[in-house]
Amino acid sequence: MADGNDVFDVIVIGAGPVGENAAARVVRGGLTAAVVEERLVGGECNYYACVPSKALLWPMELASEVGRMPGLGLRGPIEATAVYDRRDEVVSHFDDSGYVNWLEKLPATFVRGRGRLAGPLRVDVAVPGGGTRSLGARHAIVLATGSTPAIPDVPGLREARPWTNQEATSTRHAPKRLIVIGGGPVACEMSQALHSLGAVETTVLVREDRLLTRTEPFAGELVARSLAESGIDLHFGRTLTRVERQGADGPVTVQADDGSRFEADEILVATGRRLGVYDIGLETVGIRPDGPIEVDASMRATAVPDGWLYAVGDVNGLNLLTHMGKYQARICGDVIAARAHGRPDDLPSLRDRADPLGAPQVVFTDPQVCAVGRTEARARADGFRTRAVDYDIGAVIGAELQVPGYTGRARLVVDEDRRVLLGATFVGPAAADLLHGATIAVTAEIPLERLWHAVPTFPTTSEVWLKLLQEYGL
Repeated sequence: MADGNDVFDVIVIGAGPVGENAAARVVRGGLTAAVVEERLVGGECNYYACVPSKALLWPMELASEVGRMPGLGLRGPIEATAVYDRRDEVVSHFDDSGYVNWLEKLPATFVRGRGRLAGPLRVDVAVPGGGTRSLGARHAIVLATGSTPAIPDVPGLREARPWTNQEATSTRHAPKRLIVIGGGPVACEMSQALHSLGAVETTVLVREDRLLTRTEPFAGELVARSLAESGIDLHFGRTLTRVERQGADGPVTVQADDGSRFEADEILVATGRRLGVYDIGLETVGIRPDGPIEVDASMRATAVPDGWLYAVGDVNGLNLLTHMGKYQARICGDVIAARAHGRPDDLPSLRDRADPLGAPQVVFTDPQVCAVGRTEARARADGFRTRAVDYDIGAVIGAELQVPGYTGRARLVVDEDRRVLLGATFVGPAAADLLHGATIAVTAEIPLERLWHAVPTFPTTSEVWLKLLQEYGL
C-alpha cells in the first residue's frame, strides 16, 4: 500500500509526448501528478521516430529541391556524417535529462521504472536495481504507454535480428544493401532516407498492390514513381515465407511466396505497431490485454465502471499519431481536473471531435503526402453522397516558381448534401504547408460557399485551393 508521500491526485504511466501533455494539463488544473517511465523520457517519437526520421529526411528533401532549381546545382552526395551528427543533436544524444527536468519543473514527480496497474487507483513500479515502489492516486490513472514495432511471425525473421524504426533512425551507418518490408509511412520514409545516406541497393517488398494504402491511390502512385526514379527497387504483392542470416553479422536472405529470393546486409521491418497494453496490469482492473483500450470522447476507459482510468495515445487505438495522442492528452488532463474540482466536464473543448473526422498526417517522403479527413473511398463506405475534385498542383504558378517541373496532385472530397469538406489530400514537394488549412476546413466543417471567400495569396502554391473550388463549380 502506498504511503502518504506516494499518493498523488493523478498518476501517468508513460512519459512520451502524450504522457507529458497529460501531466502538464492536470498540473495546470491544480492537481498533483506522478509520471512513471522505464525508458527514455520523451518517448519513441522524440528518439526513434518522428524527430530523428525528419532530421534524416530533410537533407534529402532539400537536396532534391536544390537539384531541381536552375543555378543551384548540388555538388556531390549528401555528407552522411554531418546528417547523423545533426540527428544526434536533435535527439539530445539520447540523453533524457532535459525532459526529466521539464517534468519536475511542472512540477510533477518523476518515477523511473516499469509501472503496472495493481488494482483500482494503484500502481506498482519495478524500480531499477530491484524492488517495488507502490503509488496511489486520488482521482485518476492515465495510461500513455504507446506502442512498439511489430515483428511478423515469419520463420527465421526474429532470429535474423531485423531492424525496426528504432535501429533505422538511430544508426550512424546505412548498410550498402538494404531490404525494407512494408509499404506504409515508415517503410517509404526510411527507404528514401537510408538510400540517400548510403544504402545504394535498397529493395522494398510490399504485401499490398500499392504503397500507402490508407491514402488516396494517387498518393502511393506518385511516391512509388519517385522511389523507382531514385533507384529503389519496388516489388508489390510479395509475402515473406522465410528469412535467414548467415552467422552473427552475415548477409540476410529473404524468400517470398512467389519463390523469389533477395539478399542484403540488413533487413528493416516496417509493418505496423504493437500496442502497449501488455504487462501493464490491465487484468487487475478487469480489462483483457488483447487490443486497444476502448475509451469515450473524454478518454475515460469504458470498461472501468468507477471512471478513474483513462487511456490516451496509441493504446486506445484511435490514431497512432503523436499529434493526435497529444490532443487526446490535453482533453484528458482538462477533463480530470474539471471532474476533480466539481466543474462542468462536458464543454466542447473537453470532448474528442477530431479523431472521428480523420486525423491530419504528413508522410515526409519526396514528394510529401499530406492528408486529413476521409479518402473518397472511405467517405463512400461511410454512407456519404460524395464528389471528389482533383487538380494538378504543378499547374499553379506558385508551385512552378517554387519547384521547376513541380509534380503533384490535390484532391478535395466533398459531402454533397452539406457542401462541406470530408477530406483533402495534397501530394507534392513541400506540400505539408497546405495541410493545416485543410485541417481547419474539415474539422470546422466550413461550408464551401464560405471557404470560397478565403482568398489565397498570389503567387503561392496555396492558390491550388482556388483552383480546386473553381473545379467544383464555385
